[in-house]
Amino acid sequence: MTSSAFSAGRRAGKATTAISDRDPNEKLTVEDVCAELKISRSTFYDWRQKRRGPRCIRLPNGALRVRRRDFDEWLAGQEVA
Repeated sequence: MTSSAFSAGRRAGKATTAISDRDPNEKLTVEDVCAELKISRSTFYDWRQKRRGPRCIRLPNGALRVRRRDFDEWLAGQEVA
């Protein structure tokens, strides 16, 4: 990340964590995934129902989590040439 991009991110109040600093075992919430992709919750669940979304973990309380590593791999697989 360039220093100007870092500064712009700081001015916008956004987190500027480098991709290499991310923990691949981090568990993302549905809200985290939706925020990162800028999609609605209903879109996430629609993709999930159609088996087009990232792989999820269902917790005993019914909540879903997505491993950062699975999310990043899924996202890379969505790239179009």
